[in-house]
Amino acid sequence: MTPKNPRITEEHIDSVVASTMCYVFPNTTHTVCVLTLTNGFTVTGESACVVPENFNADRGREVATKKAREKVMMLEGYLMRQRIYDDAAQSRSQFTQESV
Repeated sequence: MTPKNPRITEEHIDSVVASTMCYVFPNTTHTVCVLTLTNGFTVTGESACVVPENFNADRGREVATKKAREKVMMLEGYLMRQRIYDDAAQSRSQFTQESV
């Protein structure tokens, strides 16, 4: 059963991310981050710097990772909403069966 006021926290996102790998393409400012979730699903985020002289690899990894985590947040939000829906449907079904 879903808690009354569920929330998706940063700690929850941490718990579903099994690994993080970032890659900066050689001779570019393009950084890609791949998060592998505990179920094996992968989510990507990316960043790029417009002015190569301003490129900072650590900042690129930070931005790409943040964007990937935002995608995980959206997926986890969907899962939470589905669980709430399923719980409500099950409750309605039980109520209907008890009424008969």
